[in-house]
Amino acid sequence: MSGPDEKPAVGRRGFIKEAAAGVVGGCCLLVPAAAGLVAWLDPLSRSAGGGAMVKVGRLDGLPADGTPQRVSVVMGRQDAWTREGAVPVGAIYLRRTGDRVVQALHSVCPHAGCFVDYQTARGQFFCPCHDSSFAVDGSINDPHSPSPRGMDTLEVELRGDEVWVRFQNFRTGIEGKVPVA
Repeated sequence: MSGPDEKPAVGRRGFIKEAAAGVVGGCCLLVPAAAGLVAWLDPLSRSAGGGAMVKVGRLDGLPADGTPQRVSVVMGRQDAWTREGAVPVGAIYLRRTGDRVVQALHSVCPHAGCFVDYQTARGQFFCPCHDSSFAVDGSINDPHSPSPRGMDTLEVELRGDEVWVRFQNFRTGIEGKVPVA
């Protein structure tokens, strides 16, 4: 006879029932956990920092004398969860340096991220945040400038009469030109 403290032995059917319940319960937890992990890691799998080629204007719209023209950069944006249509994402300065040669400079000062203005009368770029000036080619004019580097250049490609630029932002306050991911 068995006493009140003894547990009955689990038979083969009881073991199979408990094992099946464990497998089903594990699947119910594992599938949503795996989906959540994939969604959480998704932004890491996307390429970052390379910038995209964007059409910013036409070659005949730029003055032949090399005067910089400020141009808004409009493109679609996408991150891990949202997708936007064509929106302004920044501004650049374009200038012709030859018959079919165009230079693109980012309009953000590499010192503290302020927007740089081109002063036509003085023929130079000026940052109002720290009174620094840059030459028309983007190099630093003032040797006492707090800017760690000249204005950031961007890759330019001419496709027929269209001007395309690889637009990307760069870290401010450092000497090296490091793209922001």
